[in-house]
Amino acid sequence: MTENNYSGGNLLNITDLSIHYLLENGTVRAVNDLTISLNSGETIGLVGETGAGKTTTALGIMQLVASPPGLIIKGKIEFEGQNLLDVSEAEMRDVRGNKIAMIFQDPMTSLNPVMTVRDQIAEVLLLHQKLSTAQALEKADEMLDKVGIRKERVNEYPHQFSGGMKQRVVIAIALACNPALLIADEPTTALDVTIQAQVLELMKNLKTEFDTSMIMITHDLGIVAEICDKVAIMYAGSIVESAEKLELFNNPKHPYTIGLFNSIPDIYSDVETLNPIKGLMPDPMNLPAGCPFHPRCDSAKPECSSIEPKSVDIGSNHYVKCLLFNEQVG
Repeated sequence: MTENNYSGGNLLNITDLSIHYLLENGTVRAVNDLTISLNSGETIGLVGETGAGKTTTALGIMQLVASPPGLIIKGKIEFEGQNLLDVSEAEMRDVRGNKIAMIFQDPMTSLNPVMTVRDQIAEVLLLHQKLSTAQALEKADEMLDKVGIRKERVNEYPHQFSGGMKQRVVIAIALACNPALLIADEPTTALDVTIQAQVLELMKNLKTEFDTSMIMITHDLGIVAEICDKVAIMYAGSIVESAEKLELFNNPKHPYTIGLFNSIPDIYSDVETLNPIKGLMPDPMNLPAGCPFHPRCDSAKPECSSIEPKSVDIGSNHYVKCLLFNEQVG
């Protein structure tokens, strides 16, 4: 197994990142002034509703935003001390799959239907590591064994596997080169609940074994509770609250975060109906002025419709982007 060779504590720093899609009928502001950081060995959960900008953020890190119409307007994506926005496409190809790997929602779209699963893992190894074909195939067999696929099935094709087994193959491909950073984009969405639990447990164990940092993109706070160290809550392209997992779960501050927790069933509470957040996520082509959450917020004040809040540290590296806290810090 190849060791991660980056010894710095701070692995990833994203600062003021904005990604827009320039369409004929308007501009989709998918990601706006996003700032997050991740240390070596940490897992951060990127949480938000569909359309919050989570996947676009991941594609931005991987430099896979389709251009046109996508465009990184501003910001920095510093990985291992280097701004990925400054590197050439050739250099970026060496980073993808090797230092940063990504697991997508639907494993079937990530796998080549006419190659055996063994050959697909070997292909990644041959591309990024100085191995012979025999060594790459041997390493591919090891990786498939690690994700629970028996030796007699290594020469089968993706269509011969169930959804859960296909996702295991994708995880094996992603971890084959022992990347420093793994981005998992809702990797269990297409799986049933029992298989979800198995795949999450597998990812958690392999992350520890390979000493890999991870960004877990999800809308499920239960998954965050299971495997994340830090949490960033995303709304309308921005991080509205971020903190260590226990701090955020025990002490949520942003009205949107509180609304998310109130929407979750609680086995200890005797209530007949849940308390969902009113309204819908705003159209990213027509975001409201001021705080983008104010039309849905029960705590909104008149100035929330005109003043955009700044992200402030309220203590213990707990950041909140809300005028209620902007005022408290003066």
